[in-house]
Amino acid sequence: MKRVDGRKPNEIRKVKIIRDYYPHAEGSVWFELGDTKLICTATVEEKVPQFLKGTGQGWVTAEYAMLPRSTPVRVAREVMIGKTGGRTQEIQRLIGRSLRAIVNLEALGERTILIDCDVVQADGGTRTAAITASFMVLCDALKRLYESEVISEFPLKDYVAAVSVGIADNTILLDLCYEEDISAQVDMNIVMSGDGKFIEVQGTAEKTPFSKDELSKMLGLAEKGVRELIVIQKSALGKDNLMEKQS
Repeated sequence: MKRVDGRKPNEIRKVKIIRDYYPHAEGSVWFELGDTKLICTATVEEKVPQFLKGTGQGWVTAEYAMLPRSTPVRVAREVMIGKTGGRTQEIQRLIGRSLRAIVNLEALGERTILIDCDVVQADGGTRTAAITASFMVLCDALKRLYESEVISEFPLKDYVAAVSVGIADNTILLDLCYEEDISAQVDMNIVMSGDGKFIEVQGTAEKTPFSKDELSKMLGLAEKGVRELIVIQKSALGKDNLMEKQS
């Protein structure tokens, strides 16, 4: 199968990461995954949700939005509509779950890390790109807390990244762009930790049911993609990478 952008079936799109993109945020990145582009920031708040008050435990949560002309047809700002859409809520919760899975919330103390993900340009895989980028800003925010001695232990336990896989034209593909996604027979989003464990698996047969063998192959291809993304994360963090210094 010839892909629209010339990639092989088992190749991820080109990734570009610019750290410290915003001067005021505790962590920020410009993140590109092919033609999908977004900005992620991390904000430290000295408070936790009501259900965590007095527990000594922190929280990591996320907000996600698509800017009005991130797509060919203008996306209405949800604040103007007066409610958050179901898709937005699902993605926000997915990002939060993915990050909390690799954070020692007790070591964070009673404070919240709020991740903001804004899609500037969408070409498929916005939720997986948001998770991969969110790890970067979370890492930088926690590094600042640790190095300023606000917290005594670096709370990150592992890396986390996410990638899409699917079946289009009876071919298993890694990291689907929008054109591939809308025509796919199967569409999956996989979130994994650095030690190769699954955090979340979202999979749907859009047109044709898939077999156990196909599922196994898609999971294996997703693992390959996640490992490549984590290598890119490590490279972008460079000498500032406290994960590597403490391992």
